[in-house]
Amino acid sequence: MNDNNIFLIGPMGAGKTTIGKLLAKQLKWAFYDSDRVIEEKTGVDIALIFEKENEEGFRLREEKAIDELTKLNNIVLATGGGAVLRRQNRINLINRGTVIYLSSTINDLVHRTRKDKKRPLLHGKENPKTVITQLINEREPIYIEMADHIINTSNSSIQAVIKDIIQQTTHT
Repeated sequence: MNDNNIFLIGPMGAGKTTIGKLLAKQLKWAFYDSDRVIEEKTGVDIALIFEKENEEGFRLREEKAIDELTKLNNIVLATGGGAVLRRQNRINLINRGTVIYLSSTINDLVHRTRKDKKRPLLHGKENPKTVITQLINEREPIYIEMADHIINTSNSSIQAVIKDIIQQTTHT
């Protein structure tokens, strides 16, 4: 395992990107968000990729991006919530860094994503809470199985979560 990478997994709205950026800055490491990398490479947003290529097309692009990113050193990587669904992503994340599962309550996830129009799995859905609950039920066992550490972001400040991650990933 590469101790010089931190990979953030968890559902949409758990804080992976926000926490990841600040964590990387504090560690003086590079920060990557796999969704943003895909958007930069394709020149279009994730919602359009989902619309044109369906989820399967997006997941293929995501797998390639995660493979490339996890080969780097001294990075913090925020993955998409569904990245863990592909076996190869799980293997690459587990073997190439420390995996942190950022968990949160369903109500917090709904609250944090309610105004975000860039979430294709929620776009146009009448009851986002139902969708998020289904996604958590499907994905949480995988998040837990993969995680080296689980940190709940619901009742903590961003700085407290970052401090917790650093404490749990620093080997003295």
